[in-house]
Amino acid sequence: MSAIPSAAPSQAPLPGLRGLVADWSSDRQAFHVAWGKVMMWIFLLSDTFIFGSFLTGYMTVRASTTVPWPNPSEVFSLRIGGAELPLLLIAIMTFVLISSSGTMAMAVNFAYQRNRRKAAALMFATAAFGVMFVSMQAFEWTKLIVDEGVRPWGNPMGAAQFGSSFFMITGFHGLHVSAGVIYLSVVATRLLRGFYEKRSNYQIVEIAGLYWHFVDLVWVFIFAVFYLW
Repeated sequence: MSAIPSAAPSQAPLPGLRGLVADWSSDRQAFHVAWGKVMMWIFLLSDTFIFGSFLTGYMTVRASTTVPWPNPSEVFSLRIGGAELPLLLIAIMTFVLISSSGTMAMAVNFAYQRNRRKAAALMFATAAFGVMFVSMQAFEWTKLIVDEGVRPWGNPMGAAQFGSSFFMITGFHGLHVSAGVIYLSVVATRLLRGFYEKRSNYQIVEIAGLYWHFVDLVWVFIFAVFYLW
């Protein structure tokens, strides 16, 4: 009897452009990444262009204006016990947001260990950090508007573009943080209720983490460009 022929080895992909066209036309999966993660990366890429345009516009306006620009160390200082402490509130806000990245990273780790209670608790902690950040930002806005008289169209401390740049950049970022707090809270609640246990897919926690880490990273650039320059 003749031996049973072994299964034919899988055909090697064609080299060059012909191979690329053949793979895509045969509806093969080009990248082994979930669509949810791909869509989040595309969204974050588009957001990068927006924030990049905002910061580039800010730097251009500040470098080209002939009117003296307000000193951030003086504008964003806090008076405590009769002493002026420059950028104290901004430093606390930065510490809070960077700390939230740590809790979010731990949440992703516990999610992939399928420990949904710890993952959800850490996500709620991350959302709480976000609420603290937005609350401090609201205090900062109130102080500038009520006490300092800063407006989007002008301010008594120097260049009129300062107010418009500040409210546009920090407001847009604050909106992202607020949306992130809602997003994380919804995912954490579903996590506790076992919604993702039924689907056997905890990757949504990592996708939420991508968004949150992006928001934190953007704040680092805002802090360096707007508050330290």
